[in-house]
Amino acid sequence: MDKRTKSRSKVKTYWRILKSTVAGFLNEDSMKYSASLSYYTVFSIGPILVLMIALAGIFYGEDAIEGKVFLELRGLVGSNAAKQIQEVIQNLQLSGKSNLALLISSITLVLGATTVFGDIQNSINKIWHVRAKPKKGWLKLIQDRLLSSSLVIGLGFLLVVTLIVNGVILALTDQLQHYFPDVTVMLMDGINFALSFGIIFLLFSVIFKALPDVNIHWRTVRAGALFTSILFVLGRYLIGVYLEHSATQDTYGAAGSFVLILLWVYYTAAILYFGAIYTREYATVMGIPIEPSQYAVHVETQEIERNVTEIPPAPLTQEEQTITEEDTTIPKKA
Repeated sequence: MDKRTKSRSKVKTYWRILKSTVAGFLNEDSMKYSASLSYYTVFSIGPILVLMIALAGIFYGEDAIEGKVFLELRGLVGSNAAKQIQEVIQNLQLSGKSNLALLISSITLVLGATTVFGDIQNSINKIWHVRAKPKKGWLKLIQDRLLSSSLVIGLGFLLVVTLIVNGVILALTDQLQHYFPDVTVMLMDGINFALSFGIIFLLFSVIFKALPDVNIHWRTVRAGALFTSILFVLGRYLIGVYLEHSATQDTYGAAGSFVLILLWVYYTAAILYFGAIYTREYATVMGIPIEPSQYAVHVETQEIERNVTEIPPAPLTQEEQTITEEDTTIPKKA
């Protein structure tokens, strides 16, 4: 088989995967999962960011972390929505509280921050046709909360690494700009883009590998995470353009910033679940099955069509059953 034939075969294979992905996205409850995630995120985004800033602030300083976080938020959802999130975070700060209040607030923050990851896990489980075993309920719940907490800690660590790398890049830029002013700007932009894309790819890889209750091959994870990352980068730009030119802020008035956050999470979640369906279809076409883990089982949905020739009578109420029994009772002979 020559190179041209191999290339055509690959194109046909990936085109087949893409078509089945679109069909799966339209036929399943992907948009409902996206709406569910946007709802949970409203209550979880504050606790997640508070914990991330607190954890990353141990190593880098909370002021620098907050500046980085709000700069990113401003670029994603706009100044007004980012300011509203900032106010939520300030109201959730743990400093200045008594020991008991600090303990209660910490537990509440952890539960709130891990809820959104639990919703992502349940949605991808349904997309990948697996379900946790009911008998392992409490053990599975504890395991999921610990895993979600680990992801929050990992995000905080990732934020610290990003700030350190950005600091190194800025220092190099200042040094090289004296010698190569034009090339330096383009080079640093390329490095920043590569760094941002790498972090997004790593995040989706962890989500697909660790969150769902499955045993999945790393080859499948890489393919799904790469596709989802490309889609996310393109979608982030398009979502930003849409939100910038839409009249959402003016239409909803005081709630405009809140609605913008909901819309951004909704469209971003749709990209995530589209990528999850692509990962499933990739595994199917490539013959690399996604197997349920030891705490889960495979779920198969089957449609059964039945021809109804006669409409069954409605069930009797308790009073009607009592009257019927009285009418049919045969009196005993004296």
